[in-house]
Amino acid sequence: MRKRLVSTAIAVTAAGALLTPAAAQAEPAHPRSVSVLGDGSKAGTAVVSGQNEPGTRLRIGGARTASAHTLPVDYQVQETGYWCGPAATRIALSARIAPPSQGALAAQLGTTEAGTDHISQVTGVLNANLGTGWYETKEMPNDPPTQAQKDLLWHDIVLDIDSNYPLVTNIVAPPGNQPPGYPSDQTIYHYFTVIGYDEANRTVLIADPASFGGNQIYWLSFDQLATLIPPKGYAA
Repeated sequence: MRKRLVSTAIAVTAAGALLTPAAAQAEPAHPRSVSVLGDGSKAGTAVVSGQNEPGTRLRIGGARTASAHTLPVDYQVQETGYWCGPAATRIALSARIAPPSQGALAAQLGTTEAGTDHISQVTGVLNANLGTGWYETKEMPNDPPTQAQKDLLWHDIVLDIDSNYPLVTNIVAPPGNQPPGYPSDQTIYHYFTVIGYDEANRTVLIADPASFGGNQIYWLSFDQLATLIPPKGYAA
């Protein structure tokens, strides 16, 4: 277990994403595989779009270059409008194990129709399923974040991805500061998974279970990610 670098949790409610709840789709035995980096890694670059039926699964391939590192994961669109926490947790677990279903993870997380309350619940469920103490809850209470908080976030992204541990982040995306496809007239409280980075472009690869606007896997600037997390936190 790594030395804990961030302290006390601040309890903040985080609702799920705003998809319309729907029944889970039947999961194929061998979901379609998708490669990354084919179109580069600049901020805003889409890797997967349009596969937005609730429960849709895709196998996202990993890649390694001189500056970029992305992890292979089993991506799945969240099955209800409030299961972004379970879906993001499932994506992170899939880099290391055959993950439980979103429903099983929702039960472990204590997720309700109001969503998953706090990132610390995700941290505990990740560690419990992996049998590890790797994941820690990192708070980012300052909005905008301090330079020290941004430096720690980048350090955690590189360390975790290089160690085959995706990060789960709890974000707040208000109008004017949103990832691709988010409804521009709403503030979105959400969880998504960081599955890669490119140091040259200073970007991060996001596996977003909400598929807002049909966007599932996309590159986001690190600076924008750092502004989306406050006043919440992440599991790394």
